Amino acid sequence: MPLKGLNVLEFSGLAPVPAIGHILVDFGANVTVVQRNLVDMGIARLINCGKKSIGVNLKHPQGVKIIKKLITETDILLEPFRPGVMEKLGLGPNVLMEENPRLIYTRLNGYGSYGEYSQRAGHDINFLAMSGLLSLYGSKKPKGPANFSEFAGGSLVCVMGICMAIIERYRSGKGQVVDANITEGISYVGSWLYCSQNSVIWGNGKGQNLLDGGVHFYDTYETKDGKWMAVGAIEPEFYKLFIEGLGLDIDKIEQFNNSDSNREIIARTFKEKTREEWSKIFDSKDACVTPVLDIDEVDQHSHNASRNSFIRKDNTLLPVPAPKLNITPGISRANEPIATYGQHNSEVLKSIGYSQIEISNLLKNGIIFEETKSKF
Repeated sequence: MPLKGLNVLEFSGLAPVPAIGHILVDFGANVTVVQRNLVDMGIARLINCGKKSIGVNLKHPQGVKIIKKLITETDILLEPFRPGVMEKLGLGPNVLMEENPRLIYTRLNGYGSYGEYSQRAGHDINFLAMSGLLSLYGSKKPKGPANFSEFAGGSLVCVMGICMAIIERYRSGKGQVVDANITEGISYVGSWLYCSQNSVIWGNGKGQNLLDGGVHFYDTYETKDGKWMAVGAIEPEFYKLFIEGLGLDIDKIEQFNNSDSNREIIARTFKEKTREEWSKIFDSKDACVTPVLDIDEVDQHSHNASRNSFIRKDNTLLPVPAPKLNITPGISRANEPIATYGQHNSEVLKSIGYSQIEISNLLKNGIIFEETKSKF
């Protein structure tokens, strides 16, 4: 696995940072989560399977000492807090990178480490709004996709930064701070949308563009059984096959004229057959027409099934690691147990020189914590 041998110390927090640890562990890294209190790691199974858990009181000097010892054996640190929190704990990058100059200190927050909004709370919709991209989604009322910015602009952009820092460390031998924030991350992911403003693709009002339902050949249509088909027949050769698949006359359904009336004709036609019937028709045509699959049925589609793109754990559907590497692919940890709070205290602390007696005293004095009985 490509990240085998890399040790990651993840400080527990909301989902975008645990999702980074989830990606790293799926591709071979050893991820240990530092939990400051009794948090149910089972809430989000996908992002916590395969990780170790230690419970540490970071407000106690001995707890801070434990982290500093762990840092000497750590390659990547994942930090989810608002700016300044780690510095107040005595665990900021300047301190920890003195302990380990090869450390890749990764911090992810909503608005950045400085600036007017840097100390503000926020969620996905807020970050997407501040990027300007939310204004492009929805109909008249802005309405964005769920958790788009936090995981695409946050977690994935952060993983990209970590990978680049790892490559640089092979050259220089030095670590660095990966300072990521969700607002700038999702803006970067949306670079193409900024560049396409005032163009034929995205230059008109909302709902009047090529890619937001403004044309009849790039839209979704309801079928006879109340399900949906997605149409993306932009290129003329695809559009021709699309109209043929519907059994309509392309001379009467011109691609670049009468979009509203064409949409009505196409909508009526789609309601004549079920989604399964239309899928069978278009599976034999390269027309950019596909069924809109419900999230609980995607693993049953023949294409996804042929690639083993999804797995199930306790009736929960989960995607497998992506992308697929042909020599060192990622392996989903979804079928591994979820660590209970502080489950790996002894294992982790012994690895950095603590004796069992010392560990027992740390537990007795409230410097480390553990859940006495597993709920999973």
